[in-house]
Amino acid sequence: MATHDLVTLTLACAVGTGLGAVFFGGLWWTIRQGVSSRQPALWFFGSLVLRMSIALAGFYAVAGARWERLAVCLLGFVTARLGVTWLTRPRGEGHTRPAQEVYPAP
Repeated sequence: MATHDLVTLTLACAVGTGLGAVFFGGLWWTIRQGVSSRQPALWFFGSLVLRMSIALAGFYAVAGARWERLAVCLLGFVTARLGVTWLTRPRGEGHTRPAQEVYPAP
C-alpha cells in the first residue's frame, strides 16, 4: 500500500468520524429539544432529513467510487457513534432507576 493511499484512508476515517459526530450529536440535540417542543414531529422529521442529507453527501464525496474509502469512512462513522454515546450518557447514581419487582398476575 502506498503512502498516498494510507493518507487518503486516514482522511476518509477522519471525515467519517466527523460525519458521525454531526449525525449522532445532532440526534442527541434533537431529542433534547424535541421532547419539550410543542411540535416534536417537526423537530424529529426535520432533523432526520438534515442529518441524513449531510451524512449521505459526505459519504458520496469521500467514497469517490472507491469502496475502500467508503468502508473506512463508515468505520469512522460507527466509531463516532460510540464516542457520542459515551459522552452523552447519564452520569452518577441519580440517573439510573432501580429495577422494579415483577409480581405474577393473580
